[in-house]
Amino acid sequence: MMEVFNKIALTLLIIGGINWGCVGIFGFDLVAFFFGGAGSALSRVIYTLVGLSALWCISLLFHHIEPVEREA
Repeated sequence: MMEVFNKIALTLLIIGGINWGCVGIFGFDLVAFFFGGAGSALSRVIYTLVGLSALWCISLLFHHIEPVEREA
């Protein structure tokens, strides 16, 4: 279950990163464009989810994953 949650959080961070890249390079906010402006309720939900995903992924930096041994 946590693996699915981690992948959802990572996907939201990728969406947020692409959005911020577009804002920085082109001055164009994709989320605002698709969801009715930066102040719309749906845009704010998406911004909030991306922010929460970023907070969650901070914990992944400190998560120790055991290396998988491959059979020869």
